[in-house]
Parts: sequence; C-alpha cells; structure tokens
Amino acid sequence: MTPPPRASRLFEAHFQDYTLSTDRGRIDPVGVHRFLAEHSYWARGITLELVVRALEGSLPIGVFAADGTLAAFGRVVTDYAVFAYLRDVFCLPQHRGRGLASWLARDIRDHPDLATVSSWMLGTQDAHAVYERAGYRRAPHPDWYMTVPKSGES
Repeated sequence: MTPPPRASRLFEAHFQDYTLSTDRGRIDPVGVHRFLAEHSYWARGITLELVVRALEGSLPIGVFAADGTLAAFGRVVTDYAVFAYLRDVFCLPQHRGRGLASWLARDIRDHPDLATVSSWMLGTQDAHAVYERAGYRRAPHPDWYMTVPKSGES
C-alpha cells in the first residue's frame, strides 16, 4: 500500500498586501500552538505535541502580512481526492476585519492538489457569516451526520 497522499505543489495566492501560502517552512508551530491553546474555544489547552502532529497530518495554510509575519492560519484535513475538512482557522487580532478568513476558506479550494475534492466541510460555533462569504452553507441534513463525543460530553 502506498503512503497517504500529501500536497506536492506549493500553492500561493495574493490579496491586498497578504500572501496565502502552503509552504510548511513558513509556519511556526509554536505560534500556531500559542493561539490555539490560549485563544480558541475549540482547542483551548491543546499541547504543542498535538499541534505538531496535526500539522504533519494535514495541509497547513498561512496568511502572511507584507512583512512576512503570520496574519491568519488554517489547515485542511483531506484525502486529496474527494473530501476535505477545513479547521483551526484563526486570524490574529491586528489583522481582523479585512476578510482574511473568508479569503483563506475560499481560495484554498483553488489548490491544484485539491481540484477533485467535491465535499468540503468545516465546523464553527460563531463565524457562520465569515464562511458563508467563502461559499460554505449549513449542512442540508445535519441529522445525517454523527460524531463520537469526547469522554464526559453528551
């Protein structure tokens, strides 16, 4: 059996003074961990080890300001064929209000290694409008989807 697929082509896009890039070398795992562990509701308290493992098993996306610093982030968990799940999207406070998260969610779908993906998903508690601007819609049949809750959750 062959190893799982992985994006083989670097993808970049530009918007205003920002660059979206899938160049893994530009992503700072410590900075991503800091934001997720301290400021996100979905990954609060996550360990650096888990963030590094998650980055290794997915397609990370950085949005970089003109000076090269990280402005926004997300990652795609995918089979590179038919399914992709966008998650861990965040925008640093000083870059919010510029449409970066919507742009990331929309333009990552142009990555050539994701061209055949027909099913895109994401989960959000409070940013529906951000992702609707990127073309996402609420699941038409949410009762068809199932999940395995973490221990202690119902």
